[in-house]
Amino acid sequence: MNRRNFLRTTAGTAGLLLTAPAWRTEAQPAKPSDDEILAQTKDRIEKHRKGDGVIVVRDQQGKTVPGATVKIEQLRHDFLFGSNFFMFGRVRDAEREEHYRQRFAALLNYATLGFYWGAYERERGKPNYDYTDKVVAWCREQSIPCKGHPLAWDHPASSPRWLTDDLKEVEQLSTGRVREIIARFKGRIDMWDVVNEPSDLTRFKNPMNTWAKQLGAVPFTRLHLDVARAANPQATLLVNDYRTDPLFSQILDALRDDRGKLLFDALGIQSHMHGGGWPLHRVWEVCDTYAKFGVPIHFTETTIVSGPRLGPGENWGPTNAEGEAKQADYVPKFYTALFAHPAMQALTWWDFADDGGWQGAAAGWLRKDMSPKPVYDRLASLIKGEWWTKVEGRTDAKGERAARAFFGTQRITAKLPNGHSVAKEVHWERGKANKFELSVG
Repeated sequence: MNRRNFLRTTAGTAGLLLTAPAWRTEAQPAKPSDDEILAQTKDRIEKHRKGDGVIVVRDQQGKTVPGATVKIEQLRHDFLFGSNFFMFGRVRDAEREEHYRQRFAALLNYATLGFYWGAYERERGKPNYDYTDKVVAWCREQSIPCKGHPLAWDHPASSPRWLTDDLKEVEQLSTGRVREIIARFKGRIDMWDVVNEPSDLTRFKNPMNTWAKQLGAVPFTRLHLDVARAANPQATLLVNDYRTDPLFSQILDALRDDRGKLLFDALGIQSHMHGGGWPLHRVWEVCDTYAKFGVPIHFTETTIVSGPRLGPGENWGPTNAEGEAKQADYVPKFYTALFAHPAMQALTWWDFADDGGWQGAAAGWLRKDMSPKPVYDRLASLIKGEWWTKVEGRTDAKGERAARAFFGTQRITAKLPNGHSVAKEVHWERGKANKFELSVG
């Protein structure tokens, strides 16, 4: 999805929550409960995710046709429901690989592809473009747009072992990599997590980290955003972070050009919840806080596990029935709260299956054998059920049928009383009249 199309479909933003100064001593109002938040979501989804439209049916002579049957069926959401897609082509069993792909495409409309420098270019000058080409080709066949993640990060995973301590060379290689990758995939991948976690440059020790610390978070991020923008002016560029405290806001606010315009097109919020789900009031507070930037919000890395923690660190047990029940209970509520927030544009799960999951945790919607957990079916009932347009009716005396649909791609079928019919794919867009005419022969 390029920047122009992305901005055309982005949601409006909500205002910043006003909070009392820390020094005030009077009692603060109680936070709303999850049930109180969820009670507001139906009306908010109706307001922010759907729009009115009109279907006009005409015959061969151009005359409107009263009493024609009109059916509207959704094909794709504008809202991006996604996951990382890191196991594509890497599942050891062919049947499980097929289930992994099929279940991804059946539910999701957005894929995050890995560009971690250390693994992507194990040998200097030999990035793994062939693999990415295959993933992108498959996704395009399924009409699934892709995002690349991440291009610049100071983590060891994104600092190849062959990097030297020559920081000038590190700068040339990092910016050159960003330039080359974005230009190479232009038109196929037009959305990028350009810089990952700039708020925390204190954890690691490697050439990328040394260089990033020397520059500072804002110059480091600005440099890579500038290079990315020059490589593809129409790309949608993100800055992604796990922090939701004021430091990340300060970094984002400093990323402006000479006219005060933001250098990024959307912002990424991670939400790895290995220890349990956030209260829903926190979910909305985070969205309200970052909506002040006036760009779409992406929740980029969302995790709720369905297996127990067995010990400190990355010590996780396999999925079990109790964990799957808790996952299936919380995740739909989390998705509903975010889908109801007008600043939200994308939601990415981390990881789609337990096989190959981050930290070895059972966070997937699919088990290791690629069978769906209850959370998969619960989300399907929302994404492809409750939040999916299905309208059928007849045109009125003027040959028109008014309708309300979720923003996205719809198939409209019109059928005359004589049995003749025609179908047409349309884009039901935010802020548009959404008036479509069908001529039936």
